[in-house]
Amino acid sequence: MAGSSHGHTPAAWTGVTIAFIGFCVAGAFMVMAQPVGFWAGMVIVLLGGVVGMIMRSMGLGQPKGSGALQHTAPAVTPEPAAAKS
Repeated sequence: MAGSSHGHTPAAWTGVTIAFIGFCVAGAFMVMAQPVGFWAGMVIVLLGGVVGMIMRSMGLGQPKGSGALQHTAPAVTPEPAAAKS
């Protein structure tokens, strides 16, 4: 994925950061057995996705046509096996 610049945009970083915070909130409240706090954390996770989509629509995400990776494998010629002596 390093060659495709997947997720290297402000929209992706912001959406994932908000979703991660929501995940941590939901996990903490799950351990404390507080269902209301858990669901509040899940709402924050969903909010991260919404914020990411809004930022992408504002032009802070990756352009739509750049999702396909234009990568060709280098030409490799197999070497003959050599006998070890």
